[in-house]
Amino acid sequence: MRRTVTLLFARATLLLTSLLTFTSAHAQFATVDWTIAETLVAIGAPISGVAQQQDYYDWVGEPRIPQGATDLGLRAQPNFELLAQLAPEQILISPMFASLTPRLERIAPVTSLALFSPGADTWQEMQALTRALGELTDREAAAEQLIEDTQTLMDSLRETQPDTAPLLMMQFMDARHVRIFGENSLYNAVLEQLGLANAWDQPTNDWGFALTGIEALARYPDARLVIIDPLPLGVEEQLATSGLWQQLPIAKNANLLRLPPVWSFGALPSAQRFANVLTAELKQKTSPSGQSND
Repeated sequence: MRRTVTLLFARATLLLTSLLTFTSAHAQFATVDWTIAETLVAIGAPISGVAQQQDYYDWVGEPRIPQGATDLGLRAQPNFELLAQLAPEQILISPMFASLTPRLERIAPVTSLALFSPGADTWQEMQALTRALGELTDREAAAEQLIEDTQTLMDSLRETQPDTAPLLMMQFMDARHVRIFGENSLYNAVLEQLGLANAWDQPTNDWGFALTGIEALARYPDARLVIIDPLPLGVEEQLATSGLWQQLPIAKNANLLRLPPVWSFGALPSAQRFANVLTAELKQKTSPSGQSND
């Protein structure tokens, strides 16, 4: 009798362990935050829904969201009914979307993960976010691999960087206003890893950028301008006829760079993308055909 009970207990334990493993392996995660989304994709975590997917490709670019992931609507105003139908195991957000928490918690447990905290080391914080998502999704090994691969890429690209003037990295808000990225930004963190200088020497906000008029660019005539897409609708046409823009020395420099979209508020996947596209453009501009005049 005792042997039978022992066998039954052992089988029940094995069955419970198998069920827990199956549930963990097949748990689905939903998010309204693109930084979390790109990291989930990069570590191979199962994703049931991501908000504003078309805009994700306009601003983040890569990695691609799995085809089976449902578009949840606007990031700040997701489709709660659709999200409830998906019944995710967890909903992952950043502090930016904290106001959604009460309604999201009616659907599934909500976990908030921060990035770009005031005073934090951005590079270390991106790694911490990656590890946190790895633990939440049982993808610890994949998270560590992403961290290792990112550092290996940075070290490799650092060794092959061409000489260049300090970089002034910006995105257009409209034809007269720009975000310029400095301390605490993803772009600056990548520059530090690549051994490149950032020309912007003014204060930035918690997200690592300063919002300013384009006239501020006049203070940096010797810097190399890096424009990161996307440009707002109509801005390119307005700049073509803007006397102010046309007279800026840094804008007249034929060696300015224009990069495809890279999520400025991203984590390690965006860091990899920025390092790759920036290095490719720098090398192209400093090749014999590019004729850099730095």
